[in-house]
Amino acid sequence: MCNKSYLNENTEYPFTESAVVESAFLPTERACVLVGSYAGTELFYGKVGSGNAFEVSNDSDRKGEILRTHVMRPTWHLVAAEDIRWMLKLSARRIKSANDSFAKGYDLEITDELYAKSYNLLEKILCGNKSLTKQEIAEHFCCSGILVEADNHRMTRFMVRAEQEGIVCSGEDKGGKYTYALLEERVPPVPEITKYEALARLARSYFRSHAPAVLQDFIWWSGLPVSEAKQAIYLIESELTAEQWNGQTWYVHEACRTRGKVSGRLHLLPSYDEYLLGYKDRTDVLPKEHYPKAFTNNGLFYPVILHEGQVIGNWSKSAKKGSASIECSWFRSNDCVDETVLNQEKDKYMRFWQ
Repeated sequence: MCNKSYLNENTEYPFTESAVVESAFLPTERACVLVGSYAGTELFYGKVGSGNAFEVSNDSDRKGEILRTHVMRPTWHLVAAEDIRWMLKLSARRIKSANDSFAKGYDLEITDELYAKSYNLLEKILCGNKSLTKQEIAEHFCCSGILVEADNHRMTRFMVRAEQEGIVCSGEDKGGKYTYALLEERVPPVPEITKYEALARLARSYFRSHAPAVLQDFIWWSGLPVSEAKQAIYLIESELTAEQWNGQTWYVHEACRTRGKVSGRLHLLPSYDEYLLGYKDRTDVLPKEHYPKAFTNNGLFYPVILHEGQVIGNWSKSAKKGSASIECSWFRSNDCVDETVLNQEKDKYMRFWQ
């Protein structure tokens, strides 16, 4: 069996040094990436792009090449524009169900009639390639009677539902705030694909960038039902090598590298990075006793330090007396890291933020 930490580190970060973020990047390598915050989005662009993180982010944001939306699971993801429609079709039913369950649990139930009214208003106020923040949209909702008062939780329910209906997606950045725009105006039409083609694309994207991985990892990452996840793997079976190890079937995509060295390799990974988030079981790269230092039970992921394929600590950006720096803490006192390599990685991140 191939070494999982080697494959993950070397297939997940082939673009760290110099690649330019292009619309082709996400669909061919990851399909989509989860982000937890505005800063997390900038760190993603900084990790895969050349030059200043904000410049790369703003350029892709302005062009609408990469979009932020709820897809696969009911949380934010970055998605290549050309993939957003077929990915929404795969996951919309599940996300709408989760959205409705959340609303019901917090006494925020919304009628279909009110949802329909909100869709009409969104099409009216966003028409003409406009981009509005959620707060600005809430003001229109209040004026039209859809909302009695600006309610962030209720607005979230409206906007998530509108995303799943294919009405809105992320718009252009507005002063460091996320916005919404009409999907039909933001993303040019693309040929429709069948559900089988969509399942195959999703599985191919996952195993190209995450192998070796098992069925349960793919189910966790994709949000697909077990039957559809199995079908997706079957559809790209000719591209995969299946190996038995530790009582499970591991899949390796033909595009993955299976030889090399990780000695001395070190990365500062942002919160919600796919290295941990992309798998249900993370014990191959992080002992269970250190799980709480890397992520919480309710789904918050922290920035971590990756050394020779293993997660060994946390890092954070701090500002003192007008200057920024990166501080590190370690899970074990006996971990040995080359200070020169660590400082090089710190400098690389600081350049992205300048």
